[in-house]
This record gives sequence, structure tokens and C-alpha cells, in this order.
Amino acid sequence: MSELHFVEANGLKFGLLGWGLEDRSRPLVLALHGFPDTAHTWSEIGPELAEKGFRVAAPFLRGYAPTEAPQRDTTFEDLGKDVIALVEALGAERAHLVGHDWGAEAVYAAIGIAPERVQTLTAIAIPHRARVRFTWKMIWGLRHFIGLTLPGAEARFARNDLAAVEMLMERWSPRWRPSEGDLAPIKECLRQSTHAALGYYRAASLRTPAIMKAPITAPMLYIAGLDDPAVTVADFERTRAHFQAGLEIAAIPGGHFCHREAPEACVEALLRHLESPQPTKKEKGEVAVQTGGPRSS
Repeated sequence: MSELHFVEANGLKFGLLGWGLEDRSRPLVLALHGFPDTAHTWSEIGPELAEKGFRVAAPFLRGYAPTEAPQRDTTFEDLGKDVIALVEALGAERAHLVGHDWGAEAVYAAIGIAPERVQTLTAIAIPHRARVRFTWKMIWGLRHFIGLTLPGAEARFARNDLAAVEMLMERWSPRWRPSEGDLAPIKECLRQSTHAALGYYRAASLRTPAIMKAPITAPMLYIAGLDDPAVTVADFERTRAHFQAGLEIAAIPGGHFCHREAPEACVEALLRHLESPQPTKKEKGEVAVQTGGPRSS
């Protein structure tokens, strides 16, 4: 287990997990979690990247205990500014940004705010909203955006010892059965952080914020789950025109939480991307399908 560290960034005190942080000569990987999840989502991936010479910082997003809660609901711009401030607080000029779910939205916002701070970009499970084409399958998969903002949402989410966590995980990653060890830190965090976590949804819009409209100028990697019930590899491919420095798509076993379901395949794709930041020229539409991790059953 990583030790818990704290840094001040963008007006908040952030708790974070880290691997290899003591050596500031290493390139920084900043890894951002999503919902319903915590920084512990990187507990298998972080040590593997550190063994390969990176220093890895995995903050708890704003409002997710032990990170401080903001005074208002969190916007895309807040998330992007947090990422840039965290890079600075960790003493780096630039960083490799990796984000899953809301963490993916955070890294998209960050590069829109300060592209000079980003060495490479990786998004897991969430295609860039500026070019995404919404399908009926995707819209159905996004129905939680409505449910989590309706009156009484916080109380419903907290019922039966936060049973909604397992429900959402099963909906989004139907082949994965998280262990009690996976669930315990998430529920411990969300018992303290439900209001702040659902605030992301209250402040969200399907419209693309201005800071996220510019084409991406850093080498880009998508990691997509082959079993994702809402987003297909083709959905990621359709956004290719948004990435001026090249795009690689690694399709690996698993659903929305594919990085937790097939961590070996995720690490393999990440290392190829992080260690070779200049994109490989491929024919448009070519997808790297990784099979290094077993499918969950």
C-alpha cells in the first residue's frame, strides 16, 4: 500500500497516493480516478509504473475524502485547474496525465487550460466530448446523469450501505465482480463525500466547455474496454480528428473499469505510450487490441 501524502493545490488540500515520489528526477505520471471510485483504483498500476522509472501521483479528486471539499459544485474548469495546480505542486514542469471516467474529463480540461504542462495524455473509458457522437446505447448508459441530480439523490445513493456503488459497477462492467477489498475504500470515502461527488453531476452539462474545444496537441492514448456496454471502440475511433499529435486506441478486456479488470494489459498499453511519446504512424482506423489481461468472469 502507498503512504498517504498531502499537497496544497488550487486552494484545496489534496490527499494523494504515490509511488516513486521521493525521486523528483523521474518523469511524473498524474493519475486521476473517476466515480464511484477513489485513488486506490491505481493501486496495482501505480507500483508497476514506478518500477519502470516513473513517479506516480494519484490524488483523491476534489471533495473525495481525505481531499478537502469545495464550497460549491465542481465544474470541468475546476477539475482542469486542479490538475495543472497539482503538476506544479509536485514540482514538475510537465506531466503524463492519465484519467478514468471523471478523471478523463479532468485531463481533457487540463490540456485545454495549459497544454504546455502536458507531455502525453491517456483517457480510460471516456472519449473526448468535443467529437463524440452520441448513440442511443451511449445515451442509455448516461442515464445516471439524471438520476444522480434528482431531489433525494444523495439519500438514495447512501441506502443499504451504498449499494448503488455495486449496482453502477455491475451496470458499467458486467463481467467484473469487485472484491470486498476493492469496495471498502470506495464506500469509506463516499460515506464522507457523497454530496461533493454528486456535485460533479449537478454542475455538469452535455455541452462541451470552451476550454475543451481546442484540438489536442499531445500524443494521445485511449484505453477502451472490449466489454463496455455503453461505449464501443468505434465510438473512440470517431473522435480521431481531434488529436493533432496522433491517437492510439488500446482495446483491452473489461468494461468501464477495464483498468481494474485487466491491469496487466492496461500497464502494457500505458508503458508503450509513456515511453514512446512520439506517435507511431498507423493507418487511420487501426486499433491495438491488447489481450495481456484475462477477461473477468
